[in-house]
Amino acid sequence: MTFDFDRFPVFDAFPRAGLGTGPTPLLAAPRLGEALGLPRLMLKRDDVHPLGVGGNKLRKLDFHLGAALAAGADTVITFGALQTNHGRQTAAACARLGLRCELVLTAKVPREGEAYEHSGNIPLDLLFGARLHICATVEEAERTYEELLASADYEGRKVFTVPVGGSDALGTLGYVAATHELAQQLSALGIDSARVVAPHASGGTSAGLALGTAMLGNLGADFACVSHPLDEATDNLTHLVTSAAQLLGVDTPSLDHVRMSDSTMGEGYGIPAPSTWGALRLFGRTEGVVLDPVYSGKAAAALVEWAADGRFDPEETVVFVHTGGLPGLYGYAPEFVAAMKE
Repeated sequence: MTFDFDRFPVFDAFPRAGLGTGPTPLLAAPRLGEALGLPRLMLKRDDVHPLGVGGNKLRKLDFHLGAALAAGADTVITFGALQTNHGRQTAAACARLGLRCELVLTAKVPREGEAYEHSGNIPLDLLFGARLHICATVEEAERTYEELLASADYEGRKVFTVPVGGSDALGTLGYVAATHELAQQLSALGIDSARVVAPHASGGTSAGLALGTAMLGNLGADFACVSHPLDEATDNLTHLVTSAAQLLGVDTPSLDHVRMSDSTMGEGYGIPAPSTWGALRLFGRTEGVVLDPVYSGKAAAALVEWAADGRFDPEETVVFVHTGGLPGLYGYAPEFVAAMKE
């Protein structure tokens, strides 16, 4: 039995922005696999992309900004925390497409200092020409958004709004398509089944993977909650899978093949735990791969924990989806440097 490519939907009805440059690498990770007791461990390198330092949000933005261009928009507004990777990738994509980018950023992570407030993604947002609106509270962010809409209307500009993380039904399609890409890569290597490991935050990435793996068959999915507790994340995943399936005109699948855990989330979004730094060290010292402490680092910590607990069969192929986030690592520079010296 192999992947059921015949059941997979086409995306012709959805305009794309042309942000893709071909499949991202799927690479064996033998030294990391040896350390974890997973001899068939692979890394899906969605952090490797020539646009905007890469990352998973570019797949979602391909659909969102395709819709923006089709609607004749000239201005894009989106949201996130101060060190949002989504904001940086949106800014880069808008720069490529000639769109004005407004980033409404909320200081919702309890961190301060020069590195977090002025390094990491922040200078890249500015490099890519985004206009930054830094807000202290959600209420201030909402007022700022309304002011930006009013200003655009007054100036005769047309706005397209992208939700936090690009995670709605449309953005979810980015990782439905990514799952097809991954299955084709696995099939070309003679691999006909696997389990996919990824983080769950705003949910579009994991929901796309959950829906795509359900349609293809022979693929399981394990998601590590990195920002919300398990009950909230589960509700979010179910909602996005259902809405994306409706958008595609397919039946909402069972999610029996999906497992989720919040065991490595720590104290909350954007707050690294000791296991996060341990996972960064392990990936760096076995494979020369850089993770971030917000998304990929917490998912990697979950992979380490699950491998130690015997969650995976040693003979099954496990694919860790690297969602990017490298620039954000420098926002945590003091803590990062101290952890790497341990």
